[in-house]
Amino acid sequence: MTIKEAQEQIIEEFEVYEDWMDRYNYLIELSGEMEAMDEKFKTNEYLIEGCQSRLWLHAEMQGEKIIFTADSDAIITRGIVALLTGLLSGRTPEEVKDADLFFIDRIGLKENLSPTRANGLLAIIKQMKLYALAYYAKQQ
Repeated sequence: MTIKEAQEQIIEEFEVYEDWMDRYNYLIELSGEMEAMDEKFKTNEYLIEGCQSRLWLHAEMQGEKIIFTADSDAIITRGIVALLTGLLSGRTPEEVKDADLFFIDRIGLKENLSPTRANGLLAIIKQMKLYALAYYAKQQ
């Protein structure tokens, strides 16, 4: 499944919920399904700046694909990062760096977050793309 197709699936999943309280509950549900991050990556080196809560993001190459792992001390943030890692993990660096993450606007995520959480969302995406760009550059 391409990133575009996966985003269409996310949009369909969110359309099931009529209001944002239900969508927040869905994000909470996603946070519980996310794989645990290895404690050795919960250091300042992997902490995302600009997030209201503490959020760690780690990336590593496995073969030709980037594998993202993340965790947060805030359940909604953890749900958001579960969405993003689920979408982008297991992709090539080129796919991640070139991804147009249109689902964020289509489901209304950014405008339904507090300003600090919305800034955190952008910081997470920026860091994921920076990891992808670095791995892509190493491949060239």
